[in-house]
Amino acid sequence: MPGEAEILGESLPFEERIELPNWAYRRVDIEDYRASHASSVRDAAGQWERLAKELFWQRPWDKVVSEGDHPHVSKWFEGGALNLSQLALDRHVDGDRRNKLALIWEGEAIGKDGAPSEVRKFTYYDLWREVNRFAFLLKNNFGMKKGDKMAVYLPMVPEAFVVLLAAARLGVTFTVVFSGFSAEALSSRINDLGAKLLVTADGLNRRGKQVSLKDIADKALEQTRTVSQVIVVRRIDSKDTSMKAGRDYWFDDLMRGVPASARVEPEPIESEHPLYVLYTSGTTGKPKGMIHDSGGYAVLLHATMKWVFDIKDSDVYWCPADIGWVTGHSYVVFGPLIEGATAVIYEGTLDFPQPDRWWQVIERYGVSVFYTTPTATRMQMRFGEDFVRKHDRSSLRIIHSVGEPINPSAWRWLFEVVGEKRCPVGSTWWMTETGGIMVSHLPGLMLLPMKPGTNGLPIPGIDADVVDDKGEPVKHGEKGLLVIKNKWPGMPGAPTGMWGDPERYAKQYFERFASRGYFYCGDYAVKDNDGYIWVAGRADEVLKVAGHRIGTFELESSIVSHKAASEAAVVAIPDPIKGEVPIAFVVLRQGFAPSEELRKEIRLWVRSNFSPIAEPSQVYFVNKLPKTRSGKIMRRLVKAVAEGKPLGDIATLEDEASVDEVKQAYESLTVS
Repeated sequence: MPGEAEILGESLPFEERIELPNWAYRRVDIEDYRASHASSVRDAAGQWERLAKELFWQRPWDKVVSEGDHPHVSKWFEGGALNLSQLALDRHVDGDRRNKLALIWEGEAIGKDGAPSEVRKFTYYDLWREVNRFAFLLKNNFGMKKGDKMAVYLPMVPEAFVVLLAAARLGVTFTVVFSGFSAEALSSRINDLGAKLLVTADGLNRRGKQVSLKDIADKALEQTRTVSQVIVVRRIDSKDTSMKAGRDYWFDDLMRGVPASARVEPEPIESEHPLYVLYTSGTTGKPKGMIHDSGGYAVLLHATMKWVFDIKDSDVYWCPADIGWVTGHSYVVFGPLIEGATAVIYEGTLDFPQPDRWWQVIERYGVSVFYTTPTATRMQMRFGEDFVRKHDRSSLRIIHSVGEPINPSAWRWLFEVVGEKRCPVGSTWWMTETGGIMVSHLPGLMLLPMKPGTNGLPIPGIDADVVDDKGEPVKHGEKGLLVIKNKWPGMPGAPTGMWGDPERYAKQYFERFASRGYFYCGDYAVKDNDGYIWVAGRADEVLKVAGHRIGTFELESSIVSHKAASEAAVVAIPDPIKGEVPIAFVVLRQGFAPSEELRKEIRLWVRSNFSPIAEPSQVYFVNKLPKTRSGKIMRRLVKAVAEGKPLGDIATLEDEASVDEVKQAYESLTVS
């Protein structure tokens, strides 16, 4: 298999170990950690129980873990009851964090003085009071109660936090739909969950423009059968917003009628009660609604916020993820607030109006723990180092990435340029289905040597491994399939794992290794001699060239490792001899101009640094690639352009002009 000794298009630095000489935390030898980890797996139930006892439970559990009513669905802390709104707010308000900042929200717009036009700050007491008021409103004005379902279609505004925490307070199961999704995507999720209430906004700000959400929501509601009432947050204050009498209500108008003294006691929520259902994008069929329970999920977030992010009372934490994604649920809303952190929330894009917006935010609020993405990192690399270095980043002490594998050169940029070689830098691996981080460096627990591009070792209690098609561990350094061999709190939970479809859940994640009971993650990975795991991208995103399977991400990262390339999208086009051949669309870094010589150089770079089989048959230069608003490259659109096929649904596309760029680049070379 090509790339067995490589990952992400760059050599695996298996033996390279980077230490931080001034790091104040406990150092642990790799072998000692592996022995400790093996012990944590043997007594996983005991470990999770000890962590659960660090949280406040309204009622203790009878059993740590037991089998659910459907195959592969487990019940964690059965018999116990807690409330995530209480964990995130009440216990801080009742203690020393009452007047501590919980949220710092910054709007996208910049004033003439260069400062943000809108900044809103909430102490834990402020947020607790607003959540109580909205919960009071939901309960008394709209009749919402434990077991009811609601949908949330909001941008990154503070009201989104209020809504989710109020729902959790009442035990209302919610689904958050990314605000970049289409009406069809919204209606399908509402219908599948059976939501009776929708909370949305009149619109949102994006790159200096206003986008109407309410129009999209109205179109979605034409196709729904369960929503009877809609609450609308006033964000852009559009006078053209359509409000249907008897169904639609303004959030601020409703809240003015609720006294500041309104209180709603947090409901005792059974541990296995669904906190939320989060749907995958559904690009290959009906969206999968993954269920995350309350008790097990809270314990996993508590553990990983401690181990991975090492949250302290003095920290300012920033994860720019949108609440529409699982990272937004786990490590923007619930995780940081459970730990009593001060969290920064930013409304807009990270390069607007200037490419240094990232660094402005970090400098402005003294961000100390930063959780970003490889895609955003590579975008920043394209802008060069000057935008970074002109801002003070001395507050940073921990940097992690999430969402996709990080190539070693992007890791080095974060470590050397952003963190100035003094911050631990990690690449966390997890997915919507796991609920929280599974593989990572753990600076809050101990410091192990870092290796550029690795995800690290499995966290305590998680038995993750790399296996072949038969489920046997592969040799160190060889590529295989990533699996999790045991159960964990926070995994898809009761009652069915996947909303209304337990059979699909069992088939999707457990059928491949049914005889062993492994959870199949769907990712390629490599494990080195020290046990570090290096995730290489999705196992189903592959090209088949002359019988050889090549991961698209692997090939893209090979291109990006070239000094001139900032970003790349690779797709396959039909070939009468080889079946398929790869073509590449490349965004260049500043200081490099498109040329035939550079085109040839990149092709030869792939040939010599990855594999002759993987050499793109053509390289096209573009200024931007089609991406979702969360920053993921939409290879489907690139492939449609190359094959002359309809684009299909482009509701999640960030910038339609990017597709035109791809078309023009492709046609200019194809015609010539």
